Formats: sequence, structure tokens, C-alpha cells
Amino acid sequence: MPILSSRGAGSAKGFGLTAGAGWDGTIDYLVVAGGGSGGAGGPFGQGSNSGGGAGGYRTSFPGGTKISLTPGPTSITVGGGGAGKSGGASNNPTTLGNNGSPSVFSTITSTGGGGGSASGGGGPGGGFPFPSLGGRPGGSGGGGGYDVSGGNNSRPAGSGNSPPTSPSQGNPGGGGLTSGPLYPSGNNSAGGGGAGAAGGERTPTAGGAGGDGSANSISGSPETYAGGGGGQFSGGSGGAGGNGGGGAGSPSAPGGSGTAGTANTGGGGGAGQVDCGPSGGGGSGIVILRAPVAASPRLSVSPPTNTKTTSGGNTICTFTVTGTLTVS
Repeated sequence: MPILSSRGAGSAKGFGLTAGAGWDGTIDYLVVAGGGSGGAGGPFGQGSNSGGGAGGYRTSFPGGTKISLTPGPTSITVGGGGAGKSGGASNNPTTLGNNGSPSVFSTITSTGGGGGSASGGGGPGGGFPFPSLGGRPGGSGGGGGYDVSGGNNSRPAGSGNSPPTSPSQGNPGGGGLTSGPLYPSGNNSAGGGGAGAAGGERTPTAGGAGGDGSANSISGSPETYAGGGGGQFSGGSGGAGGNGGGGAGSPSAPGGSGTAGTANTGGGGGAGQVDCGPSGGGGSGIVILRAPVAASPRLSVSPPTNTKTTSGGNTICTFTVTGTLTVS
């Protein structure tokens, strides 16, 4: 890959620029991975379903270390969101949310968001043969839950910033079992983590809210990315999705569906209702690059779905699908 360094600027001479060309070959970046999907309900669900974690969020803008480029192509990967899960068709806990896929630019990799926790399947004759599962780790983690199999047991949230980066690329999901009284119907469903905050725990009237994402103006205007998905609730409102594209969790309704995370934000998907409710898929990621307007003649993007624009004296290259940045 045509990379000189991930730290500092390449020299004008080494880059092949002439004095006064106005660009030293360095570029700012925002790299957001795909969000995780929410957990879904198995039949005779005995536990809770929680929101998916947001995709990892890494950026140099403003004030961070830029990437130095040399002439030639650089591949860019835009991660897809984790696919939503259907409600279980048999008594098994295979409805744990799916992780999102990573987004990659040069030396920067943002990890996909973690899938949300899932309720285990009970049996029509009673008993709880299949335990609930905790949230998955990721850029931001999926929300935790709880399980009544063998007693009221917490199912942990997925950790965020996994694997670790500095600065952190995300936060953990919300906790599944609070220190307060156990809520009715066994649904301590939590929200998935977001880039700006951890997922929320359930309240007495709603599922846990997804953690809020982080705002960034690299595109020329402030936009918020990487919000977590909300948890489900069997007796009231679903948890709100976090600002930055997180999907809401299912409200109280048999087989109720979670809302998908918003495309190209890395938002986590909302949880589906217990007893066979499908979950929302995670939102796809995005990669945005920013250089001085003087760089524009040297930069091209492909395929045409991706764009190159100018804003406020800057060149903005936006990748909503996997593609290539070429420096001439």
C-alpha cells in the first residue's frame, strides 16, 4: 500500500510536489465501521434482547495526526452493518446479534460494532433449557441482558474499544441486570454502546437507550456518527437509538421488530421483542477524507458511488461503499 507514514507529513520533495503547490501529501480521515445488529427473541423467550453496538469511530479531525500519501492507489474498505436476526424458529439461543464489519483506510482500521444480547429459548412444557447470551465486544459493545435459567443471572455487556486503540474507538454496551429490583417479565434489556457514550440500562418504562455517537465536521458541516441501538421492552417503550444513526428497540408487542441502524453512520441496530421478534440490522460505515483544495486535481475516487467535492477551501472525498482513492 502506498503509505509513507501514519505520523506527520511527507516532504514536498519526496512527494513530487513543487514549491508553492499548496499540498504536502497529508490527509485527514474519519473511519467509521459497520454497526452491530440487535439481539432477537427466541420462542418462549426467558430473558432480554439488547441493542447492537455502534461501529468503531476513528478520526484525525480536528487536530490529530494525518496520514501521508504517495502517488498511486489506496484501497478503502467501508464495513457493512451486522445483519438483523430473525426471531428463533426453534428453542435455541441462536439469536445473538451479529457484529458489523470493519472499515479500513491506510493504517487505520475501525472495528465493527458488537451484536446485542439475546434471550434464551424456553420450552412449551416449562423450564429454561437454553440460557440467554451476553452482548458481543466490538468497536462499541452490544448491550447486556439477563437470564432466568437457573436463577436471575446477569448476562454481560460487550466491551467497547476492542481491540484497543488510542484514542478509544468506542464504548461498552449497557449493563443487563441493575442493582435495583428485578423488572417484571425478565427484561432488563440494555442499549448498545456508541462512540460518545456507553449504552444505557433499562428504566421502569423503557428499554435501555443506545449510547450517543460523536459529532464531526470533517465533511464541512457537523454530522453525528456511530450511535448505539436501543434495547427492547416487554411492558412499554423500546429504548431509543443513540444519536448518530442508532436504531430503536422494539416496544411491547408480540414479535415486535427492532429498527435498523441508519446507513453510512455505523449505527447499531435495535433489539427485537422476546417471543420471536426480529432485530434491526446495523448501519453501514463510512470513510471521509479531507485535504486542501489544492489537492483536488491529484485526487480521484472510484467507483462513482463515492464522491469528491469541495467545501470551504477543502477537498472532501466520501466513501459510502468500498473503493479506491488514487493520487496522481
